[in-house]
Amino acid sequence: MTNKYVFLLLFSVFIASCSQILLKISANKKRKNKIQEYLNVHVITAYFIFFSSTIFTVIAYKGVELKYGAIIESAGYIFILILSKLILKEKITRNKLWGIALIIIGIAIFTR
Repeated sequence: MTNKYVFLLLFSVFIASCSQILLKISANKKRKNKIQEYLNVHVITAYFIFFSSTIFTVIAYKGVELKYGAIIESAGYIFILILSKLILKEKITRNKLWGIALIIIGIAIFTR
């Protein structure tokens, strides 16, 4: 497993998480009609980032074994928790911390 491909996959997961935050920001805003809910700057940018993330993921899988790819993809939950706290000002609950701890433990066990 080549390190540059692992970092590319982590970057892909990170920007996909950023895209999800953009979609949540858009969903929290009231729009005049249904078309504006789907055709606004946040949504279009988020889907462009999702598309870019997909391209990066495909490239990264050239150097990352599939079994490790799923483990690296689970880092998205960690990114979402951090970004939600920083950008959306959401509260980090004890259950969320337990969930993240279990994900990190699973990553540590699986990658040994």
